[in-house]
Amino acid sequence: MELELISKEKNLVEFYIKGERHTLPALLKSRLEADKSVEFVSYKLDHPLENKARFVVRGKDPKGSIEAACSQIIKETGEFSEKLKKLK
Repeated sequence: MELELISKEKNLVEFYIKGERHTLPALLKSRLEADKSVEFVSYKLDHPLENKARFVVRGKDPKGSIEAACSQIIKETGEFSEKLKKLK
């Protein structure tokens, strides 16, 4: 996976997540939608054969919101992994 910054302003960040189609972008979008400081979040695939998602986040602190959403995802996947190990 690779990130490519398209544009960054005070209240807006636009970037590509290269190497991803829907799995991570959909998860990240759902976490950002729950953030009350995020005014708008969306992602799209510019072309059906490309393996990169264009992401747009607008809000009070879009970079901080993205970092918080990623931290939440990491925590949740860690908890899931621990519970999965206990199933053995």
